[in-house]
Amino acid sequence: MGSQSQSPLHVVDFTDENMKPGTGAWFSACNVVRTALEDHGCFIAHYNRVGKELCDSVVCAMEHLFALPIETKVQKTSEKLFRGYLGQITWLPLYESLGVDNPLTMDGCQKFAHIMWPQGNNRFCESINDYAKLLGELDHMAKRMVFESYGVDMKRCDSFIESSNYVLRCMQYRTVKMNENELGMHCHTDLSTISIVHQLNNLNGLEIKIMEGEWCGVDASPNLFVVMAGDALQVWSNRRIRSCEHRVIMNAKKIRYSMGLFSFIDNMVHIPEELVNEQHPLRYKPIFNHDEYISFYDKEKIKDHNSRIEAYCGI
Repeated sequence: MGSQSQSPLHVVDFTDENMKPGTGAWFSACNVVRTALEDHGCFIAHYNRVGKELCDSVVCAMEHLFALPIETKVQKTSEKLFRGYLGQITWLPLYESLGVDNPLTMDGCQKFAHIMWPQGNNRFCESINDYAKLLGELDHMAKRMVFESYGVDMKRCDSFIESSNYVLRCMQYRTVKMNENELGMHCHTDLSTISIVHQLNNLNGLEIKIMEGEWCGVDASPNLFVVMAGDALQVWSNRRIRSCEHRVIMNAKKIRYSMGLFSFIDNMVHIPEELVNEQHPLRYKPIFNHDEYISFYDKEKIKDHNSRIEAYCGI
């Protein structure tokens, strides 16, 4: 995979102390975010709030989590679809993951931990909660930038953020055995509004399908986070933004850990009138029910995201 300097993916520097709402640096970054999401469905966030000590503690927490017996990991942790254990998949043998519901709250982390460890696990909860809250801040900034770049009322952005719910998915990719395929995760888009993916232990593997149909690797770094548009953001934007197609190729020589914060909307998603005009006529039904869309995906299992969205809410 090529280095980040050669990548066509846009990078937004969130370490810039001058980049505050209302500043020139903020407006410039908003334009980059919009262009990136329209072109490739994602951007790379240079974000230094997650320090090495926290990263190391999260990796340690994941090692303990995935070392649990399979009968423990497969326990039900949420009433919502696709929030629990994923793994033991014959055509994706390298992949295993667990989702922590409501990870931005300590209660959510403790609820999950008490299922995995009946005696509790305070160290796990503290690490995961601290980490999730920092990714949550990045999620909020990305959403504000999207709304602002399109000139949508920021009060509606506040409501959009307040109605979001989250799952933090801990992902492990084991090493490839002899005669196994290196495919860690197949090409797909996320059902989310926004997904933030972090390659935790500095092992490459994540690849983005760019506009030209080519695959672009993302360099793993403690300070680089991939902010991806999910299917719900494509609908919200009236298809100005494209869902990010991505996959994982596992060619590392040791276990690879990755983390993803996925946001979903509790309320109905309304396509803003600012995003509908003669050049961009209404592409979808103006109101989108996120939970119903996920249930539709579970029932119909349409793999192509554009076909899936069209089948659910296209006009």
